[in-house]
Amino acid sequence: MTIPSDLRSRKRLATRQAISNVATRLFFVRGFDQVTVDEIAAAASVGRMTVFNHFPRKEDMFFDREEEGRELLRAALRQRDPAVAPLDTLRQLAHRLVTEDSPYITFSAAGQGFIATIEASDTLKARARAIRDELAQVVATALAESTQSEAHDPQAQLAAHLLLATWSTALIEAHRAFRQHGDAQQAKSLFLAIVERGHAGLGAAMAGTPYA
Repeated sequence: MTIPSDLRSRKRLATRQAISNVATRLFFVRGFDQVTVDEIAAAASVGRMTVFNHFPRKEDMFFDREEEGRELLRAALRQRDPAVAPLDTLRQLAHRLVTEDSPYITFSAAGQGFIATIEASDTLKARARAIRDELAQVVATALAESTQSEAHDPQAQLAAHLLLATWSTALIEAHRAFRQHGDAQQAKSLFLAIVERGHAGLGAAMAGTPYA
């Protein structure tokens, strides 16, 4: 009997999530560079090739929400209110993510484990920088599409890279504040304060473009 495609998809997603959860726990305890793919496969009770079928790179098991994050940014611009400028739509998205306690902007003991694991691994730090650059390209493309601008509009590129620099700085500083004081609300407030300041500068830089 053929397994319905939706059931097959759910099983695949469940297996992927189980592998990622096991891998992340091992990375937290022993450090990313000290854990092998074979050890992850054994702990998740799957074969080595099953791991690679779901995650082409070991670091993808750690940054397993990357594609979800890309789609979140695309969707915000795709579904934006035409009366709201694209960059303001993304500023509002930052506020919504904080209000909704999104896993992308969470300040907790577990979040500190995530940050500490990245900081202890040159491989993860390099991948985090690459993801930031990839997200900037996603935003640049989505900005251009949302305003029917030229596909590789230099202004969209500038706006996207400035935006990612703002959000990255906000996250880093907010996590640092949480590490020092253990106050999640204070960390969220700092995150949004930096986002607001960065977007003010971004708005000034992009004045006269369809993005601001």
